[in-house]
Amino acid sequence: MRVFFALHRGGCAATLALMSAIALALCGAPVVAQDNYPNRPVKIIAPQAPGGGVDFVARVIADKLSVAMGQPFIIDNQAGAGGAIATQITARAKPDGYTLMIGYVATHATNPAVKKNLGYDAIKDFTPIAMIGGTPNLLVVARGVPVNTLQEFVAYAKANPGKVDYGTSGVGTLNHLVMEQFKHASGVPSMAVPYRSIGQAFTDAVGGQIQVIFPGLAAAMPHVRSGAFKPLAVTGDKRQPLLPDVPTFKESGYDGFNGLTWYGIVGPAKLPEAITTKLNEQINKLLADPDVQRTFTSQALNVIPMTPQQFGKYIADEITHWTAVARASKIEAE
Repeated sequence: MRVFFALHRGGCAATLALMSAIALALCGAPVVAQDNYPNRPVKIIAPQAPGGGVDFVARVIADKLSVAMGQPFIIDNQAGAGGAIATQITARAKPDGYTLMIGYVATHATNPAVKKNLGYDAIKDFTPIAMIGGTPNLLVVARGVPVNTLQEFVAYAKANPGKVDYGTSGVGTLNHLVMEQFKHASGVPSMAVPYRSIGQAFTDAVGGQIQVIFPGLAAAMPHVRSGAFKPLAVTGDKRQPLLPDVPTFKESGYDGFNGLTWYGIVGPAKLPEAITTKLNEQINKLLADPDVQRTFTSQALNVIPMTPQQFGKYIADEITHWTAVARASKIEAE
């Protein structure tokens, strides 16, 4: 009996010890996983087909993170529905750091400003991780328009009402909204002509069907270099190295034109702070690399490192700004 009781008591003690160890292990598991993050491949969803600006940014960052963090960062292109497919996939993903996304001006600023039924909340459904950078927009006129400065363009457009049309890559896109912002600021009586792509707008501008476009700097540069378009002003707070002689809107008398085609990294909501911080610090290190900066600068993209908190505020401010522009111009997209 004494032997049995001793064994039984010892067994209970052993069982309790085992249960305690399991409980501690379970409680500590997320911390261990975060400390070891990443310990398997990470997917970065790009809400655009291969070959575009989003895809370019995604691949530069993914390649560098793969080397720096010792695990593959794999690009998953999910184009369609103006980025809604990619954003919905990301929003529904497990918040463990193994599904990330390139959030950019369309998915997290202009689409929320002009579309009612996105299928996601750009603020509540995501964790802002790191801002990467942005490309300014460039107001250009076709070669046949008899102006060389922004002031001359405003005077010409007012003197020729009904004769100045501008092309956009679709209703509610950045190049549409930023031109509407300029119309309100300047009083230019210009009409929007929506196209399926900015490339189609370029073709018609060269052919004389439209007179003005407000595209991203990188997209406009080949046409500026060829002489097809005349650049009048660039958004942002400073002149751009690719066009050092072209003034900013502020220099030309129009303040508040900071519209950028920007890109950043986001994850699902409730991403652990340790993982968010680790990714942010690593991405900001990459953005400080001169080689990375040269790669982005060659595509007219300026790096803009931020903390997760700063990036979150930036997204919220962008949505507020473009929503106000859209409402003032009564712009609503499907």
